[in-house]
Amino acid sequence: MVQRVYPPSAQRALRALGRDIGIARRKRRLPLADFAVRMGVSQGTLIRLEKGEAGVSIGALAMAFLVLGELHRIEEILDISRDDAGLMLDIDNLPRRIRRSKPRSLG
Repeated sequence: MVQRVYPPSAQRALRALGRDIGIARRKRRLPLADFAVRMGVSQGTLIRLEKGEAGVSIGALAMAFLVLGELHRIEEILDISRDDAGLMLDIDNLPRRIRRSKPRSLG
């Protein structure tokens, strides 16, 4: 199996997310074992998630957010209405000018 190498910026973001999930769990006074059961994953998977390991499934991440009562945040991660780069690309792809259409014949 090939080990994928992630850029340092992606690794930092995943570690920060994992740390924040761990903090949110502890703020709610949820023991690791109980949280893992509620997520439907092993304790090892939860530990890897909280360490920010890239190989943890997106399903496990979604379940962590669900158990924390924060599932709506996943829907907000890449809100296309706030995707500045995507909006600029849309603007760049607009036609330079609009030609008047030919009148339709009534026939």
